[in-house]
Amino acid sequence: MTIVGLGVPAVRRPDPGADRAHPRHASGDLVDTHGRTARDLRVSLTDRCNLRCHYCMPPEGLPWMERTAQLGDDEVVRLVTVAVRDLGVREVRFTGGEPLLRKGLEDIVAATAALRTPAGDPVRTSLTTNGIGLARRAEGLARAGLRRVNVSLDTLDARRFAAITRRDRLDDVLAGARAAQEAGLAPVKVNAVLLRGTNDDEAPALLRWALREGYRLRFIEQMPLDPHGTWQRSDMITGEEILGALGAAFTLTPQPDGSRGAAPAETWAVDDGAGLSGTVGVIASVTRPFCGDCDRTRLTADGQVRTCLFSTGETDLRDRMRAGASDAELAATWRAAMWGKLPGHDIDDPGFLHPTRPMSSIGG
Repeated sequence: MTIVGLGVPAVRRPDPGADRAHPRHASGDLVDTHGRTARDLRVSLTDRCNLRCHYCMPPEGLPWMERTAQLGDDEVVRLVTVAVRDLGVREVRFTGGEPLLRKGLEDIVAATAALRTPAGDPVRTSLTTNGIGLARRAEGLARAGLRRVNVSLDTLDARRFAAITRRDRLDDVLAGARAAQEAGLAPVKVNAVLLRGTNDDEAPALLRWALREGYRLRFIEQMPLDPHGTWQRSDMITGEEILGALGAAFTLTPQPDGSRGAAPAETWAVDDGAGLSGTVGVIASVTRPFCGDCDRTRLTADGQVRTCLFSTGETDLRDRMRAGASDAELAATWRAAMWGKLPGHDIDDPGFLHPTRPMSSIGG
């Protein structure tokens, strides 16, 4: 079949003439010198994980952070409250590691869901998970106020799943996604990474499965966030390759310009010509970066602000908070960190530096 209207969209670059003066507007939002405003907060609740995906960590795992270094439940809620009440954040996604390993997850979700923006709107809450344990907790998370989930799943083949994750848990992940859907945590989004020579032939099968189940599938280019520092651009399955594989089985029509907003995924309407239809997304962070539209700020499990997944520096809120900083002081520190956000990640630059933390420590 064919891909209708496929083309590489222009990357929106930050305005080089953006005002460089320090922000003094009344709202106190998280703005930067390139005209972007952060509305989306990603909160990592732990660096631990119960899978060992080979592109994320070694078989033995990684040195986990000490419990005393990790933010306590009350500390997480306090910083999220500052972000929503004082800094313009409108959406909070909880990540890890694996956030379902956090014992206080439901309480943190409930406290976040109870927050209201200055305009009186509820906070949009979501969770990114590998799905293990979700089957028994989905209903409780929904009652706590969680609105939807993203489930990471790279293959539907049990042997491949075990090879990629070093764990035989495919059935648990599939059960978790179903339970989330039944609990009303919809739309359930499924995130898949294609790996050359491992599962790069599965794109059409994954999409057919997602469409039949009512999930929204998003393919993600593998990013240089591995702990080994061995990522090579040439090994990565690109967004163009993904679309080429899908185009052999489906008709793909790009969604209208402007429908993406600040979302990382470019989306296509899908039709197989036999009654199966829906949408698919591609997050091409490396080959088709969307840095000019980024609206995210990140908080690690040990209380560090990161302005980008690929940041080489962080700003500490945990120690300031534990030393007695007021909410206003924490907000001012967070604003200053975001004001210095770089225009892009520059992965294709020869001088690109890998982040000092792996993905499991940063948060998805």
